[in-house]
Amino acid sequence: MIRVLLADDEGMIRAGVAAILATDPEIEVVAEAGDGAAAVELARAHRPDVALLDIRMPRMDGLAAAAELRRVVPEVAVVMLTTFDEDDYVARALVEGASGFLLKAADPRELIIGVRAVAEGAAFLSPRIAHRVIASMGPAGLSRNALARKRTAVLTPREKEVLGLLGEGCSNQDIAARLHLSEGTVKGYVSAVLTRLEVKNRVQAAILAYEAGLVDQA
Repeated sequence: MIRVLLADDEGMIRAGVAAILATDPEIEVVAEAGDGAAAVELARAHRPDVALLDIRMPRMDGLAAAAELRRVVPEVAVVMLTTFDEDDYVARALVEGASGFLLKAADPRELIIGVRAVAEGAAFLSPRIAHRVIASMGPAGLSRNALARKRTAVLTPREKEVLGLLGEGCSNQDIAARLHLSEGTVKGYVSAVLTRLEVKNRVQAAILAYEAGLVDQA
């Protein structure tokens, strides 16, 4: 069972997200909070697998809550719930250790896929968020794309395949199934990719995969 903490200052949003998650029998919302400070306290008490945090909340916003969760309960995977006008928060959330980014207006299936992905240790970046963030870079984005392609050029064809699947939010188990490899072999590839690209985690690798054009952004 995947245990989820849900934090959003809008009760209707919490109710809607909780209802969507309830459609998956393997996901359980164990606590709900209306602000970031309460979310941190509930996370300490319930030790959920995943914390879904709205970015804008009273008392303590989602970014500050993510930083505090990383400090007090680092085993909890953090997913930020965003809207289309909050792209500038993504980079800051990455610094605070977020494992995923989901749009509140996304397809309900994406919410469930994202929660499952981060619970399994993967990263999940909503394709619509990735596409918008990269597009918003303008001319600078072109330079970042070129740099990303140069950085990923050091990877072998198989490592690029693995990186692309990381960008899709795949867990090691998913990658193993897609590429017909053992999970142990996939772990080795993922470790090699992170090391060779000099990125700290799977989320940073996922963003690099988008910038290098290794993920379908349709």
